[in-house]
Amino acid sequence: MLTRIALKLVEWSRWLPLSWLRALGALLGHTLYWVVVSRRRVVTTNLRLCFPQWSEVQIQKTTLDTFICFAQAWLDRGWLWHGAPDTVRSRVRLIGALQELDGDAPTVIFAPHFMGLDAGWTGLTQQISRRFATIYSPQANAAADVWVHAGRRRFGSPEMVARLDGVKPIIAALRGGEPLYLLPDMNFDPSESVFVPFYGVLAATIPSLSRFARLSRAKVVPVITRMTPQGYEVEILPAWQDFPTADSAADTALMNLRLQGYIDTMPSQYYWVHKRFKDRPSGEAAPY
Repeated sequence: MLTRIALKLVEWSRWLPLSWLRALGALLGHTLYWVVVSRRRVVTTNLRLCFPQWSEVQIQKTTLDTFICFAQAWLDRGWLWHGAPDTVRSRVRLIGALQELDGDAPTVIFAPHFMGLDAGWTGLTQQISRRFATIYSPQANAAADVWVHAGRRRFGSPEMVARLDGVKPIIAALRGGEPLYLLPDMNFDPSESVFVPFYGVLAATIPSLSRFARLSRAKVVPVITRMTPQGYEVEILPAWQDFPTADSAADTALMNLRLQGYIDTMPSQYYWVHKRFKDRPSGEAAPY
């Protein structure tokens, strides 16, 4: 019941000016920073591992900013998924190499876990006249699962492939001309992962970006979503020219290296609340 009420409040927030929503998000982010101590420790641990050169003041400031961006992005789903389409179009701006998504060539979109990932997906499915596909992991809460699934299907009738459905429907979608919105930069199934550096620390990473691109002969196009005072900028970058190769582990290490460059431009907007270094090489203790 509490979940349903919370989701309704987010839906109703679509009527508020964006500046008010962002102010509410800042207040909620401050609250989460002080109340959710266990998750705050996850963020600070991630930042200390990835940015050992930072001072403790910088670590704590970025941790607080991360919680604020997390809360603001969550509230923004009210207007992204329930606001007027014209409002969505005016607040989510596509920039960069839009021509990379023209035509029907097999395309894997590398969409890292920045806080605006749902805004990026919404902008693409609303404003580009292609059918997109993505891999969907069900939410633990049934009410939230229905809400999130419906929100992500709002525009463009996208294909939502369940993670448990395997590789075949994903490859079929790619070969059928549906760009795959892929988020492969988290610690998922260790049995399918390789340990490659992420900010100099070995991180369990699924080599799916290389694998899907190679199996479908697809190009890889990075899409980076940045939260702004006006909404979001969804930047479509040029396709990688040297990717994939025959070495999926080397490809995955390169993916992480390039991801670091994207994160460095807006570190507080990356999804540091995730236990990125949860799974460790044999004999190495988890840092959390």
